[in-house]
Formats: sequence, structure tokens, C-alpha cells
Amino acid sequence: MKIRTILAALLLMAVAAVPARADEGMWLLSLLGRNYADMQKAGLKLSPEDIYSINQNCLKDAIVGLGNEGSPFSHFCTGEIISTQGLMSTNHHCGYGKLQEHSTVEHDYLRDGFWAYSKDQELPNPGLTASILVRMEDVTDRIQKGLSDDMSEGDRAKAIERLSKEIASEAAAKTGYAARVKPMFNGNQFFLFIHIIYKDVRLVGAPPSSMGKFGGDTDNWSWPRHTCDFSLFRIYTAPDGSPAEYSKDNIPLKPKHSLPVSIRDLHAEDFAMVMGFPGTTDRFLTSYGLKETMDINNTIVYRVRSVKIRVLKKQMSASRAVRIKYASKYASCSNYWKYSNEQNKALTNLGIMKVKQDIEAQYLEWAKDKDPKYTRALDLLREAYEYRAPHQTAMTYIAEGLLSGTELPFQSFKLGYNLLPYLKKGVDEDDRLNAIEKTRKRGMTFYKDYDMETEREIFSSMCSYVYSHIESRYCPKFLEDAHTKYKGDFKQYASYVFSRSVFATQASFEAFMQKPDAKRLESDPLYQAGKGAYEAYRQIYESIPSQQNDNLERGQRDFVDGIMQINQGKKLLCPDANSTIRFTYGNVRPYDPRDAVSYSFYTTLRGVMEKENPRDDEFNVPARLKELYKAHDFGQYANPKGELPTCFLTTNDITGGNSGSPVISADGCLIGLAFDGNGEAMSGDINFETNLQRCICLDSRYMLFVIDKFAGAQNLIDEMNIVR
Repeated sequence: MKIRTILAALLLMAVAAVPARADEGMWLLSLLGRNYADMQKAGLKLSPEDIYSINQNCLKDAIVGLGNEGSPFSHFCTGEIISTQGLMSTNHHCGYGKLQEHSTVEHDYLRDGFWAYSKDQELPNPGLTASILVRMEDVTDRIQKGLSDDMSEGDRAKAIERLSKEIASEAAAKTGYAARVKPMFNGNQFFLFIHIIYKDVRLVGAPPSSMGKFGGDTDNWSWPRHTCDFSLFRIYTAPDGSPAEYSKDNIPLKPKHSLPVSIRDLHAEDFAMVMGFPGTTDRFLTSYGLKETMDINNTIVYRVRSVKIRVLKKQMSASRAVRIKYASKYASCSNYWKYSNEQNKALTNLGIMKVKQDIEAQYLEWAKDKDPKYTRALDLLREAYEYRAPHQTAMTYIAEGLLSGTELPFQSFKLGYNLLPYLKKGVDEDDRLNAIEKTRKRGMTFYKDYDMETEREIFSSMCSYVYSHIESRYCPKFLEDAHTKYKGDFKQYASYVFSRSVFATQASFEAFMQKPDAKRLESDPLYQAGKGAYEAYRQIYESIPSQQNDNLERGQRDFVDGIMQINQGKKLLCPDANSTIRFTYGNVRPYDPRDAVSYSFYTTLRGVMEKENPRDDEFNVPARLKELYKAHDFGQYANPKGELPTCFLTTNDITGGNSGSPVISADGCLIGLAFDGNGEAMSGDINFETNLQRCICLDSRYMLFVIDKFAGAQNLIDEMNIVR
């Protein structure tokens, strides 16, 4: 072996043999034993069976994945059960959409908060689901038996889908629960997850948005933080304890396990574990994928959403009704808007491109004497990413600007597309009437949170921006026609569209649905705009040769397979997050983000008062909170120094979907709710940065203080097991 090769091999061994870091990894519960010794070293006092067991009640029985009916396995947030009566805490921003849905100008729960002082005051939320894991199982061998390297990617995907459905159906038939098979490590492993899914989840309480969103976009993804980011829900069941749709006869869930809530003081290096349903990470992304993420996805998302946010801010500040209607939409838009920009900054500052390229160089050195598929993997990825770059750019502009940036065109197209077949001759009259009623109901749901002037402003701004930035060969035809006809004046185009469309207002939509007409629908300008944007997106996607998509799938799978082999017996590898339940572990810890800057690991209510700015909606402080602070009325929730802790930091791995996850102490008590990451390490979804990455958590003492002292909801305090 040549000296250069020997040195490279030694370097590879040194890197690959680095022990697993306690802070990094979204670990699978069933593989807990592999991490247990390290968890004990970090301070854990529980046994593995206390955390995950299929034979006894344990922590996993108190962890809830929040989803929506129709996609209950796609968890958007996490919650935790904190009483024997099914009371559940999660983040304020996780419950924000439900608060918005229940709010009106007369009862503005976003502004004023909401508290149920008895169970009959709790508010139902149709469509919201709560999922609790029953058990999980490795089914890799069974699926791998039906696969081969000779398969095309399409045939492989079909085989996986067939086998996964077969396994899930068998499990569901045996247990009566919901079951699903999920791939891990880019399709190199497969696990079966069995859940019980509850369908009656009611809103119990939430502080005003001035507290629950304190700091707004300014403080988002940053530390120090003082956000009171929690809301409360309750899970209900049928009288026999089984999942059931909402009914007045339902009773509160009697959970197998609920978390005691701690008001003990926290110290640096205390053990901390987060359990929840993290959305997605991409730790095995190559340098080619990273370039696409930074240069295309993040850059375009940030720029397009900047335009939309400017419009929303103007419209929402001018009207209280518009503010309520668009509050949840604005929060959703702005969250990823800032994330995309902060992630690009962190990826650049931390030199993650070089990190990825070094890993690939080491991988290629290992792969030289292995199956040719491993050396070919990176070539396949490079070619696929390079080929699809212009396509991905155009699709991102269309998706962000024309399909989700301005909502009404695509909404109009979806409503019309589903209705049109039933407006043709020869359709059964009952089927036609049923389709009309379904379309009407879907439309009415949309118009509840809709304002024509706001949408028209967004529509013209998005059309103008996309037309100005997308490559002409990919520009949707309706945009080109509008630019020509109105000489580039998209405001004039928007005025025409909204004056002629049956979808422009709720009243015109309802009038049309009284006597829907296929010809009028197909010629409707908003329907045509939505159809034009959708078809342009689809045509661009379909213009990418299927072989390029296959190469991307195969190349990534083989690359990850190689990385797994390199680290076998040397370093524990964790599969990327994919909305399945995981645990992470670490410690309470401060950090030093920059030269001469050191951050404490916790904040207090004093910081809320210091940040107060009555002229800035992001930093308003309710009068009641100021009264309590001035009186130093913190009750049993103050720390030994007499301070009221608000938020704290841990080294736990966290990503989207972990919002609302419980932060659990060494002995299994709730010490906080995870709600954010820090901007300096926003690269974490792609590359974990040990020294900088922090999980920002709401202190359980602040949550209890607000429930008790601020809201006076003694009924909720009484049902919790508060550990002093």
C-alpha cells in the first residue's frame, strides 16, 4: 500500500472511530440499550425499561405526537401527558393554529389567551389527533428479502410499498391499532411503528400571544430567550377508554403514564433527555445536496417569503380582523423564512461544505477496494444534482410563489378540479349534489381565514416576483400572457382577476355553488392561474429524466450504506429524523457563541421586563405579568435566588417536530418544554455542531407560574403531580 493511501486510511479510522457524542443523535427507543451506559455517565438514573417497554408502563406512554386527521403519522409537534386526567402540554406555537381558529374579534384568544376553569369550558378541535406509541419492531430482514440490487428504483419502491402495507396491515389486524412501516438510513433499514391514535383533543389553556410568542421574529432561533411557549390540551376517549370522535359523552383519557412536573432548581450539567417526534434531519447529505440546499432551496425561500411577509405585515397592522385571520399563516411563513436564512449563515460560518467534502474523500478511499456501487454512488449524486439544478430552481419559485405564497389560485384549482367531473353530462344526480356540497364545505373552511384585499396584494406581488426571477423557459404561460397584456403591471392584472373570479370572495363563491357551471369554472381567471402554476410545476418535474431521480435515490442509499459499514463497531450511527418517535440526551449547559460573548444557561422574568417595548408588538408585556413581577409574587416557582426562571439551555439534539417535546430529568420528571434551537448552530439538521448546538427550553416553573399566578387556573394545578 502506498504511503499516501496508508495515511488516508489511518485518517479515516481516526475520524470513524470517534465515540458517539451524547448530545448528537435522534435515537430509536427500541435501541436504547446501545446508549444506556453513556446516558448513565451523563447522569440518567432510570432503567431502560423505565423509558421504553412493551410489558410495563413507561415514559413513552406519556409522549404524544400531534397530527391531523388523514395524516396522523405526520406529526407536526409533540406533547406530553402531565396528569392522570389526560392533560397535555405542548408549545404555544403548536397550539397557535387552534387558538386562531377559535378566535374572533369578540373573543380574541390570540390577544387575550384562553383558560378553561372547568372541563365543560374546554374547546374541541375537529381533525386534531394525538398519537401514542404502543411498540416498534425492526422489520428490515422481511423487507430486504423482497429486494435486490438488480431492481430498478421504481420496482424497488413498489416492492417496499407492497411489503410495508402487508406488514402494517397484519400488525393492525392483530392489535386494532394504527400501524406503519418507516424506512431508516435512506432505505437501508425498516421499522414498524404501532400507535394508538386519539381523535378528541380539546384546548384547555394558553397564555396571551404577547407571552406565548414574546420576542416574535426578532428572538426566533436565538438566545437569550424569554418566550412563554406553552399551551394545554386534553385528550378524551369513549367511556370505555377507546379512541373516539368528539362527543359530549367522552371522558378524559386515563393514561398509562403521566409525567410529574418538577419545580426543583436546575444546575449546569444536570442530565436532560428530550423525547418526541422530530420531523426531518439530513445528516447524510452530501456536498452536492448541500449546494442545492443553500444556493437554491434556502435562498429562494428566504427571498420569496420576504416579499410575502412585507405584504402581510402591512395588511395585518391595518386591520384587527385581518390580523386574526392571518396570524397562523404569518407565523408559519415567517418561521421557515428566518430558519432558511439562519441555516445558510451557520452552514457558511462553520464551513460545513468543507466538512462534507472531507467525509466524501475519506469515503472514496474506503470504497476503492469494495463493490463498484460504492465508488459510483457519489458520481450518481453529483450528476443528478447538477442536472436538476435549473429544474429545482424553477420549481422552488413556483411552489413558494404561486402555489403556497399566494394561496387562492391553487385553492381555486383544487376546488374546481375535484368538482368538474361532476358537472359533466350523464353524472348521477346524487353524486353531483354530494360533490357540490363537499366542495362548498371545503371552500367555506378556506374563506374563514381569508381577506380579499390581502390576498390580492400577495397575488400581484408573487406574480411580479416570480416572473422577474424565474428562467423564461420555465415561466408559466399565464404569467407570460399577463405580463404581455398588462405591460408588466401585475397590480392591474390582479385587479382584473379578482374582479372576474367566482373565487374572489366568499359571497361570489357561495353564489356560484348554488348553480355551478363547468364552462364558467374552466374559464375562471383564478382557476386558470392555479391550474397554470400547477401544470408548469408538474411539467418541469416530469422533464427531469426518471433515470436522474433513480440515480439520486440509489446513489444516496449506497453512500449511506457505505458510511454505515465504515462505522460498524466503531461509532453508533443514528438514522435521520422522519417524524417517528426518538429520544436525545445531554446536559443543561451554557455556551460561548462568539469571542468575548458568554451566555448563562438560564433566563429569568427580569429579562422580560428589560426587553419590554410598548411600541413593538413583539415585546409587549401584559399588565398582570408586570404586577406580579413588581410584587415579586412568584410563589413556589422562584429559584433559591428569588428569581423566576423562564427558559434554559441543554445540549440536546432538536429539530422541527420536536417543538413541545418534554425535557425530562434524570429521574423522569418534566423540567421543561423544548421549543427552539440557536441560530449559531442552525446547521444542525445537516451537521451537528457539538460546541455550539443548544436546545432552547421553556422552564416548567414558568409554565406553572403562569397557570397558577397569572391565570388563576387552580383546577389545572390541582390535577398535576408537582415535584418539589
